[in-house]
Amino acid sequence: MAADTEVVRRFLDRAVPPENLSSAQRQKLESEILALMEAKNARLVAHYYTDGLLQDLAEKSGGFVGDSLEMARFGHECDADILIVAGVRFMGESAKILSPDKTVLMPTLEATCSLDIACPIERFGPFCDQHPDRTVVVYANTSAAVKARSDWVVTSSIALDVVEHLMDEGKKVLWAPDKHLGDFIRRKTGADMLLWDAACIVHEEFKARGLEQMRQVYPDAAVLAHPESPAAVLELADVVGSTTQIINAAVNLPNNDIIVATDQGIFHRLQQQAPDKNFIIAPTAGNDATCRSCANCPWMAMNSLQALLQSLQQESNEIEVAAQVAEQAMIPLRRMLEFAAKNQLSVRGKA
Repeated sequence: MAADTEVVRRFLDRAVPPENLSSAQRQKLESEILALMEAKNARLVAHYYTDGLLQDLAEKSGGFVGDSLEMARFGHECDADILIVAGVRFMGESAKILSPDKTVLMPTLEATCSLDIACPIERFGPFCDQHPDRTVVVYANTSAAVKARSDWVVTSSIALDVVEHLMDEGKKVLWAPDKHLGDFIRRKTGADMLLWDAACIVHEEFKARGLEQMRQVYPDAAVLAHPESPAAVLELADVVGSTTQIINAAVNLPNNDIIVATDQGIFHRLQQQAPDKNFIIAPTAGNDATCRSCANCPWMAMNSLQALLQSLQQESNEIEVAAQVAEQAMIPLRRMLEFAAKNQLSVRGKA
């Protein structure tokens, strides 16, 4: 069940990044996209890890930039007829679940996630059936079908609170899919957790030895890490948190140098929020054959202005979620949102 499987490698082989654009090409594409969005009453929602051009276009056009749940919430609350989701496929599904009456498009349906791939419902369903005594908690980085099989859906920023709540109720947890995030929560809470064996190909590449060496070069730097990183990396971090928590920490910490262990796509927002600080990507396995991502999600990189324009022109790459699956998936999603509201918690996260 590990993420490092042949199916992941096949997906990676198809993950071709977009070509570089000249300034004139970019402006032409943006102009055509903006005109079409206005004509079709469309909104663009983009994830923090996508190209900065897409993030800027989303904000310029009255759309939204954030994590997957906040993207889906914005889509639900806005008055658009069409949502264009620049991210990976499970994010498009989340948007469709929360906005079933809207048309949800993506620049490409090939953009996926190693966590989603490594936790297919065909294997996950029987695994849950084998452990009926456990409460099923899944990370937002999963398919609609896996969410529909769960009791709770969580983001990285609320996962600790939910697991502590379940532990207080005397419940045992079946956690999926990210083993590093699950292990981080288990160590923090002491909860009885059975972990699915999968990992994010971006975060699993960060290396503790390289991070220790980097701290010698930047002795005054703060280290910020997402909890999908391996435990040895998290032990060296000054702040472990979700995407939004990393951004907030980077802004509020006094350190001028900030070493960041998460996808490099976040640097666009970090540099906007704290332009005077020096952001450094944490070391990965490098550029050799073992490095599958080198701190950049290859699927996020598949989102491009060219693909976005084509999708909007043709209204292609539409996301569909079966009504029964969407209805069932809404139950654990709503449970998380109600828990967050009751406990005045944020549900922003990487996902």
